[in-house]
Amino acid sequence: MCGARNQTGVTDMGMGEIQARFHLARPSFTLDVDLTLPGRGITVLFGPSGSGKTTLLRCIAGLEQPREGYLRFQGERWQEDAYCLPTHRRPIGYVFQEASLFPHLTVLENLRFGLRRNTQARPADLEAAIALLELTPLLGRNPANLSGGERQRVAMARALAVRPRLLLMDEPLAALDYARKQEILPYLERLHDNLDIPLLYVSHAHDEVARLADHIVMLQAGRVLAQGPLLETLAQLDTPIRLGEDSGVVLQAQVSELDQEWHLMRLAFDGGSVWTRQRDLPLGRQLRVHIQARDVSVAIRPQTDSSIQNQLQGVVDAMAIDTHPGVMLIRVKVGASVLIARLTKRSASTLGITVGQSVWLQVKSVALME
Repeated sequence: MCGARNQTGVTDMGMGEIQARFHLARPSFTLDVDLTLPGRGITVLFGPSGSGKTTLLRCIAGLEQPREGYLRFQGERWQEDAYCLPTHRRPIGYVFQEASLFPHLTVLENLRFGLRRNTQARPADLEAAIALLELTPLLGRNPANLSGGERQRVAMARALAVRPRLLLMDEPLAALDYARKQEILPYLERLHDNLDIPLLYVSHAHDEVARLADHIVMLQAGRVLAQGPLLETLAQLDTPIRLGEDSGVVLQAQVSELDQEWHLMRLAFDGGSVWTRQRDLPLGRQLRVHIQARDVSVAIRPQTDSSIQNQLQGVVDAMAIDTHPGVMLIRVKVGASVLIARLTKRSASTLGITVGQSVWLQVKSVALME
């Protein structure tokens, strides 16, 4: 049980990383994980409902107390054997699905209330959180007069104001409609860009993963199926991670050209570029694009009489059977980037596609994560 001892057991092992190993058995569910997570950026715990995402997050927070547990955060021992650092002594901020604000207090009073028992927090930290999440116009309001997105921004500021070294978020957008999600996602990106602490983010929404994750952990039935840097992990042909209904990749891109005549914009990535419908984005804007395997076709030579305008030359890097024995996934290296295409085994045989072969890809559409 947590709470008996007060030492942190600082060592020089695993500095900068989060090392977690938990075995928690329940009548209808068992969590059994062994993870090493990066000490910076956003790690998304991804998977279907009931896969163990929230349980894992609660174990890291100390809210769940597995008999078999091991947790080190940046070299500090938080749990091992009978020793467990209590939750209130862990330097964490926690954002739940529901903001859980006091209805009789204003926004500012809610934020200040969370600091009363935290001796590490400073007024400057609260002011910085208010500025980062643009809450100044809301400080005098009561929670009943806030939108769902505004309430979650207050909850995020409350978690940041205690000067956490680790920020935990449990599906903070799950209760919001599409419009409110789009309202708050830029603030999550702002946290990513401005904070020098790790953020563990629980989600089963593929658009949130594609837009926010630096690192991903795929959970199913309490176990880890795959983990690693998002862009690299999605590009593996044997990964069980699918953002949406299909295999695909996420690329870091930049708006490099605007075609006002045809209302198009060019998105350049490391190795090539694609055209898509113009959006209200400036030149130079950095964003991610999600390209699914079903939207990529393969040809031996460039196509001159096709309606598909995005054509990229690359080299086949790997091939694997898809979930159906008659279908293949082809990974193609385009410069320093990779794309994945799906085609039938018969098509691959007819075209004579082999690893190391030069091919042309036609990209029908891309999804912008912005």
